[in-house]
Amino acid sequence: MSETSAVSLVCFDVVGTTVADGSMVETAFSEAITAQGVFPGTEAYARSMAQVHRARGRPPIDILYTLFPGNQARAQAANLTFERSYRAAIDRVGLTALPGATEVIDKLTGSGIQVCLMSGFSRSTLGLVLDTLGWWNRVNLALCPDDVQRGCPWPDLVLTAVLRLGIGDVREVAVAGDTDSDVLCGRRAGARIVAGVLTGAHPRDRLRRAGATHVLDSVVGLLDLVTDSGATASGPVTSAPAGPATAPPGPVSPGSVPRGSVPPQVRLEGRRAGL
Repeated sequence: MSETSAVSLVCFDVVGTTVADGSMVETAFSEAITAQGVFPGTEAYARSMAQVHRARGRPPIDILYTLFPGNQARAQAANLTFERSYRAAIDRVGLTALPGATEVIDKLTGSGIQVCLMSGFSRSTLGLVLDTLGWWNRVNLALCPDDVQRGCPWPDLVLTAVLRLGIGDVREVAVAGDTDSDVLCGRRAGARIVAGVLTGAHPRDRLRRAGATHVLDSVVGLLDLVTDSGATASGPVTSAPAGPATAPPGPVSPGSVPRGSVPPQVRLEGRRAGL
């Protein structure tokens, strides 16, 4: 493949990259931890929430396994609380796309570039997010850890999108995310552009250390990068640091979403039933 070939697939993280967080994720983690007897105001709570912030971008269940090591039942119970809390917050206040995100997705797909949304959420929660935003028909694919062996920071989500969408070379891929785990996922998959976005969890220096080829104020800045034929990273690209040797076990979230259809795994009418 020519080094000047254009990007043909963009993989976006969801919360913090294309969707405003509004502290909903942090609140859900707080409630999950508190439900397991780790109360605000204690040293244990402060330590746990610091770990959550550092690990943002990984599947929530993976983060909770690290908070409750050796106790899968406790971690899974905390994950159920997390899911209920986040879904209840969506029902109360809804969700908002970050400024320009919807337009960027529409311009990319309108120009023939395929779009995949990637999330660490469960399948049902990601389905609720897409339902609430009305994004089912805007993207070519939506993936979560239920669809792969491992979530971020491993490369599985990006590589699965490459296979399912028939991309010929990983160098035709751009990845955008707001956490170092998103950046590591893109780097390990071999994506040409791996953009850290400053609208979410992690700051510029952390995204750079993870190996971001670009750091953008918002996802809007990605449009010029990927629609410029033969877009390449500017400046030197640092190697992504090695991640953990193994990923914790356990359930980790929506399958392929053919453009113009609703995926069978998450029926829109099943939203309230939690399907």
